[in-house]
Amino acid sequence: MRGPGGETGRRKGLKILWGATPVWVQVPPRAPVEPVSELERQVGLFLDELKRENVSAHTVRAYASDLRQFVEYLSPPGGEAPGIGALDTLALREWLGDLYRHKLKAVSMRRKVAAVRSLFRFLIRQGLAEVNLARLIRTPKAPKTLPRVMTAEQANSLLDQIAAGKLERPHPARDVAIFELLYGCGIRISELAGLNLADVDLAERWLLVRGKGKKERQVPFGSKAAAALERYLAERASEPQETAVFLNHRGRRLTDRGARGIVKLYATLVGGDPSLHPHSFRHAFATHLLSDGADLRAIQELLGHARLSTTQKYTQVSLTDLMVVYDKAHPKA
Repeated sequence: MRGPGGETGRRKGLKILWGATPVWVQVPPRAPVEPVSELERQVGLFLDELKRENVSAHTVRAYASDLRQFVEYLSPPGGEAPGIGALDTLALREWLGDLYRHKLKAVSMRRKVAAVRSLFRFLIRQGLAEVNLARLIRTPKAPKTLPRVMTAEQANSLLDQIAAGKLERPHPARDVAIFELLYGCGIRISELAGLNLADVDLAERWLLVRGKGKKERQVPFGSKAAAALERYLAERASEPQETAVFLNHRGRRLTDRGARGIVKLYATLVGGDPSLHPHSFRHAFATHLLSDGADLRAIQELLGHARLSTTQKYTQVSLTDLMVVYDKAHPKA
């Protein structure tokens, strides 16, 4: 307890306020810290491993949210989650049924199941589980939808308006370079945010990109992207020893969330289309290359797809566009 020269004093459960007349007031007891279950602890360790493996921050956030909801479902009111050894396929099927009852989209349910499967793979590596129970439940089928793709004219028009300074921004050169690389290289927003100065070869126009699972690939970029990068790097002001290419207003690495915000801002205020997102430029990159005769395998390498089937969806987009042209132009259509 402090004397009158101080401000406060304490007794058990009480707090004294010093002033002209000292007054004792009741202090509410601190809420007890709830014990963390073994399942919750392992979820935390699993998420830490994802971060060490350089998994994108977006994926880590999504898995953290999905696994927190998974643990909450398994936990009885006022109790803790069951032990890892007590989990069985029935519990997981009931959890999946609850997702159906909440009418989640198939894509969201597939992501949640994928998160739980990844958690079980981690538990098996730790010797805490013998079987991946999440592999024994049926994953809901996702509807086959084709991405809506900007035309080459729309993409170039948007980039030209951004370069013309249609929107007053504190770092216009940086913003132009971001869009030129997204459309000119087809890289993911997390890959763009992860670029370091040593990854950029301006002389040969190559980027060293780190994709999913730390897989590295080299991606070429064109003259417009090179010019935009040179302008930006000439005025880039960073904190000491900061190696990131793209910086925020503090001179530190721009996060993928920050880069997404920049894309959304320009898409809404300059392009007039708030539905555009960073992946829209990746879709446009692949589709426009394919339309101009690029080899599908080459596009797979540029995009960093592990499976060719992932790249093949762009052939469907191109065929759809081709049918529209045919229907409009052919006299017998």
